[in-house]
Amino acid sequence: MVLMKNFSGLVEFMPSFGPRPEASHVVFDFDGTLSLIREGWAGVMIPMFVEMLPRLPGEIDEAARQLVTDDIMRLNGKQTIYQMIQLAERVKERGGQPREPLWYKHEYLRRLDERIRSRLDALRNGAARPDDFLVHGSRRLLEMLRGRGLTLYLASGTDEPFVKAESDLLGLTRYFGRHIYGAQDDYKTFSKKMVIERILRENKIPGARLLSFGDGYVEIENTKEVGGLAVAVASDEANNGSGRMDEWKRRRLVGVGADVVIPDYRDAGTLLELILGK
Repeated sequence: MVLMKNFSGLVEFMPSFGPRPEASHVVFDFDGTLSLIREGWAGVMIPMFVEMLPRLPGEIDEAARQLVTDDIMRLNGKQTIYQMIQLAERVKERGGQPREPLWYKHEYLRRLDERIRSRLDALRNGAARPDDFLVHGSRRLLEMLRGRGLTLYLASGTDEPFVKAESDLLGLTRYFGRHIYGAQDDYKTFSKKMVIERILRENKIPGARLLSFGDGYVEIENTKEVGGLAVAVASDEANNGSGRMDEWKRRRLVGVGADVVIPDYRDAGTLLELILGK
């Protein structure tokens, strides 16, 4: 992590980074990449998993917490149901009687709603501004990309109805239009990989013309698989605007092939000039 000339904040370029002036389509993750409405979700999911995980003889709570944390974060960025499938498998392998993964998902969403309901209410009644719940500099970045004529897509592991509703509350829908995708009840009908493949197929473009911005390994990995340029957003969600990178995210995203890592979008203009040209 270094301060680069013309960058006011931290940025980390990998050897794989190179300009992509031909880029025409951009995929964004939602939670943690643009939206902070669900900031702290792990503080809901991890305790729930710890509570529901049968203990092995002599196992301490901290060991159980570490196990479920590793499971949860390894699957972060995929649809929420995959984390619940993993929980059910852990319960079964420890001799317990697991509930259906969908039950676990609904219980998690119920608990998460208790945490974020006040944020949603504040956005609805005007007590909070949409930009209060956006990663620092997000709107300016989206305006710049749209101004350059690039087509923007939103792909999230969160259920699609929630993504669309929260995108509306944050004033983001106008940037993405009908290109907002999220998890489906039939989870096998959606993945970020499928969204990316559809973009390339329907627009008849090579992967080299794709950019992605994300704070989860899935969108970074999927972008690199098709030859796109991946911008990792190691956002410090609990301290938005701090300019610091979340070190766990940074290591994870570099490990799956990110081309450049940023803490937020304070240097969006400079970064886009490097990627797309002036």
